[in-house]
Amino acid sequence: MNRQNPTISKGIDWSLVWIYVLLVAIGLTAIFAATYKEGDPVIQSFLKFRTDYSKQFYFFVIGTVLAMVILLTDSKFFSATANLGYAAGIFALLLVFPLHSDVKGTKSIIKLGAFNFQPAEFCKIFVALALAKYLSRPETDFSKTRSQLIAAGIALFPAALTILQSETGLALVYFSFFIVMYREGLPSIILLVGFAIAALIVATIVIEPNTLAFALTAIAALMIYVFRRQIKRHRRILYNIVFLWIICVGVQRFAVPYIFKNILQKHQVERIYDLFGKDNPYEEKKEGETAEDSKKKKESGSSYNVRQSKIAIGSGRIFGKGLLKATQTRYDFVPEQRTDFIFCTVGEGFGFTGSIVLLGLYLILLFRIVTIAERQRSTFSRCYAYGVAAVFFFHIAINVAMTVGLAPVIGIPLPFISYGGTSLLTFTIMLFILIRLDADRQMVLR
Repeated sequence: MNRQNPTISKGIDWSLVWIYVLLVAIGLTAIFAATYKEGDPVIQSFLKFRTDYSKQFYFFVIGTVLAMVILLTDSKFFSATANLGYAAGIFALLLVFPLHSDVKGTKSIIKLGAFNFQPAEFCKIFVALALAKYLSRPETDFSKTRSQLIAAGIALFPAALTILQSETGLALVYFSFFIVMYREGLPSIILLVGFAIAALIVATIVIEPNTLAFALTAIAALMIYVFRRQIKRHRRILYNIVFLWIICVGVQRFAVPYIFKNILQKHQVERIYDLFGKDNPYEEKKEGETAEDSKKKKESGSSYNVRQSKIAIGSGRIFGKGLLKATQTRYDFVPEQRTDFIFCTVGEGFGFTGSIVLLGLYLILLFRIVTIAERQRSTFSRCYAYGVAAVFFFHIAINVAMTVGLAPVIGIPLPFISYGGTSLLTFTIMLFILIRLDADRQMVLR
């Protein structure tokens, strides 16, 4: 390849490009189906930038221009500017605090005229590049704890800033970068500890506190009995069991209640407890409020979105009601049906068949990205590719799961489908940087 004069077509993986085009087309169709009003002049609305689907189309045009610019850019540019981009992303996140606008409870958005800009979305690109840059350095020994902590800090510092901006759902996306670290040698025990903590949090929600504390104590006592012979020779085993018991009880008794009371917002806690069919124990009831009043408030509150979404998806049956013939999404029974809950628009309009086709496209996209990652000569390109796959997988899995009631509603978009200029441009840039790096896969970048 002529690296001084790169061309758009040479070395490009066109399968990714066509999957991208198909997904954006599905997204535009779904947004059109959810927001089109009878009698609206479609062509004029596209040209006058009045409707959501016309705005999304214009962002697609902008994304296409950016994609061509990326494909004409030397791959070395992305590795050379990774740290600078990360610094710019952190700076943009910090700018949110004095310049933000309060939009639907979140303080993570900066208004730029008629547009909303969300730095936490764009920062995912810079984190993926910066993490790949750090892991590809010759002096980085990822078997050492120090290197692992630095990599975790690169991913989690933007997450902490995003949480402070009342955007907890988007902050969780940054944890997906641990998949990249695992691929590059992060010990499995760290991931097992993470899953164990998650399981303990779920148990804290589902099981009565005293019962769970008793169960944890019983498990610790059983472990001491099972390892009694080893404990006689090595007292350290006993200390470790006791230490783990203290940590587990501490998480259950103090950490989880503190997080639910002081860090998560009220509606987020309600959504988590609704997922497990439990009443929120941290909700302050008004004086004179009866159980019936609480039930009505719950039915019209956080669980309403999910119920309506499941009704919409179920009503689509096998082949769907057809474009512009859906009722739940066409008549606004499902809140946020063009953004976070757009999957139910696809499910109602195109049924089980359309939903499977969409999920199949996503599955092909993820498998293709992983395949591309494994054929890279450069550690930088491989780590970046896994970063893209991890972010896409988290968004797809959580968004679809929350629309069918299998995950709490945390408000993250479905890649290339949900309405939102920042989201569409972010995913477009992430994907086409990967395509550009793959075109130069024989090059070793650092």
